[in-house]
Amino acid sequence: MLILASTSPYRRELLQRLRLPFETARPEVDETPLRGESPGQLVRRLARAKADAVAARHPGAWVIGSDQAADLDGRILGKPGGREAALAQLAAMGGRSVQFHTAVCLRRGDHELAAVDTTRVRFRALAAAEIERYVDAEQPFDCAGSFKCEGLGIALFEAIETHDPTALVGLPLIALAGLLRQAGYAVP
Repeated sequence: MLILASTSPYRRELLQRLRLPFETARPEVDETPLRGESPGQLVRRLARAKADAVAARHPGAWVIGSDQAADLDGRILGKPGGREAALAQLAAMGGRSVQFHTAVCLRRGDHELAAVDTTRVRFRALAAAEIERYVDAEQPFDCAGSFKCEGLGIALFEAIETHDPTALVGLPLIALAGLLRQAGYAVP
């Protein structure tokens, strides 16, 4: 059995691309950053915690945990949750480069496999009216960094530098496919 420790529709849609049967489960993990925790440390810890929480309820199953955070000069930018926070995040990122750290952890019992992807996004200079039009059109309130690169958000960028384009959406499928092969899955 394969379980995605997430209720994210974005991660579920990404995992479906691998055409493996899986279930989803809510991990019930506190996602509050720890004092002094870097964005990279945060996503590693949370991906592991999510996989651990669901694996404890489903012994014998392989469980996938994943987490993502935006890193603006070492400051963690998570999901905005609402319009004003999304506007502020995008205004802060306009004309700048932001790193997005996406971790994935595959766990069954004591066996753990993990990987982290870092994607660099170069935002173009953004006028306040552009940001407002974008946020009102796509309402990316549940997305780290306040955009959906798979949608209209792509118009906000000058470039995306990545080893895995799915990582920016929330689940690094290239890394995950490798972890699943290590675990014995036939992918593809």
